[in-house]
Amino acid sequence: MKFNFRAAPLAAVLAVTTLSAAAAEIPAQKLDPALNARLPEAIKAAGAIKNCVIGSFSPYTITRADKSIEGAAMDITKALSEVLGVKIETTKIAGHSATMLGLKSGRYDVSTEPVGDYPDREANYDFVDYVREFVVFAVKKGNPHNIRSLADTCGLKVSVMAAGSAERVIKEQSKVCVKEGKKPVTVLSFEGQAAPAMALSSGRADAFFSSQAPLTYFVAQSGGKLELAAVGEKNGFDDIYQGAVVMKGNPLAPVLLDAFKVLFENGTYKAVMEKWNLDYNEVEAPGLNLATAKKN
Repeated sequence: MKFNFRAAPLAAVLAVTTLSAAAAEIPAQKLDPALNARLPEAIKAAGAIKNCVIGSFSPYTITRADKSIEGAAMDITKALSEVLGVKIETTKIAGHSATMLGLKSGRYDVSTEPVGDYPDREANYDFVDYVREFVVFAVKKGNPHNIRSLADTCGLKVSVMAAGSAERVIKEQSKVCVKEGKKPVTVLSFEGQAAPAMALSSGRADAFFSSQAPLTYFVAQSGGKLELAAVGEKNGFDDIYQGAVVMKGNPLAPVLLDAFKVLFENGTYKAVMEKWNLDYNEVEAPGLNLATAKKN
């Protein structure tokens, strides 16, 4: 798949904050008895799928003042629940590392909030990929440090989400800076997406390095104080797929994949992505472990 770095129009992203009231509701789904019958016995016995999300991966998950969680991933989760005919109970957790540990411990069955699918992660987890992503920078308006690519971060303070792929890439770039005789990157790691965004807004960080979807949302919310930078550059990444994640070999994965196929075929997926201004993140079809499948 070729890179498509078209940034979402900021005026449209601003509308995300009022989508609950303004946008048409996503239609209810029909129960698929065959998919319900294929659910793992443990889930049938429990009567629910245990889901976890960070709750600050805007606009996929947004935690409101009343602690409710909205967003594209939550609309999709609701639709999946209806197709599968089982409750999906969602718990908000601290950060990305807590997601993976929660799955590993068996406390949760899945995270439907998009998680980056990379070959090394596929050794321990299965990904039902349903979006693609690009990694860019959010910076102060006017891009005062002239960040045009990953190489321009030497000597700067860059905030990231802890335990995410952006953290790994920026730390590797810091080593490159030192080898080139330049100052290292000061990497500021935080749980979730809200804290690194605040670090940029407050001036503690010079840039926030993360997925383009949440950064576009944060920039739009800044009232003109922030902008995107290094859009159109690979910034240390190849094609990036993200999806719902389960433990490796979990029989829930193929069931979820087929449930996603239902949402793609009946137009619900596209409706959700357009509702949250994520059309530039759409994939043509969901897939299992696309980080390696697309290379084979």
